[in-house]
Parts: sequence; structure tokens; C-alpha cells
Amino acid sequence: MITFVPCLIKINNKFMYLSAEKKQEIFAKHGKSNTDTGSPESQIALFSFRIAHLTEHLKLNKKDYSTERALKMLVGKRRRLLDYLKENDIERYRSIIKELGIRK
Repeated sequence: MITFVPCLIKINNKFMYLSAEKKQEIFAKHGKSNTDTGSPESQIALFSFRIAHLTEHLKLNKKDYSTERALKMLVGKRRRLLDYLKENDIERYRSIIKELGIRK
């Protein structure tokens, strides 16, 4: 299960919640290597991290409808990737679901 830790990093006077190091850490943990950005598992893990971040943001800012739309689009992207993985390799699907704790 991915837990969101609010860690804002200041880069060029801008606060970023997802740094390049954090992305590489996610890719290394769920992909084949830290440069494996294209595998469905690494993309699903990245989307799950972003979804957790946007969910926390929306708890504080209930009327932020553009972020709500972006969250729904991300959930849809993750759902499509999960469907693809389920159709092509059920074992990889089950392992990523178990690792991320997406299903109950």
C-alpha cells in the first residue's frame, strides 16, 4: 500500500511534491530498474502515489473542482493500465494489486 507522506521540496522557488529522486525510488521498487518508466507496474505505482497526493489535497480544498477532475482522470488511467495487465498477465496484476493495496 502506498502511503502519502507530505514532503514538499523547494526547487527554483517552487514547491514540488514529486521529485526526480522520488520517481526513481518508485520505479526501482515496482519496475525492473530505476530507469524502467514504461512498464505497467511502475506507471501504476506512480499513478497511485499521485492519486494519494491529490486525495489529501482534496480533503483540505473541497471546492477545487479542477483537481477533482484531474484525480478522476488519473484513476481512469490507472484502471485502464490495470485492465491491460489483467488481460495479458494475471500474475503480475495480482502482485501489483497486493503490493499497492489497491483492492480490499
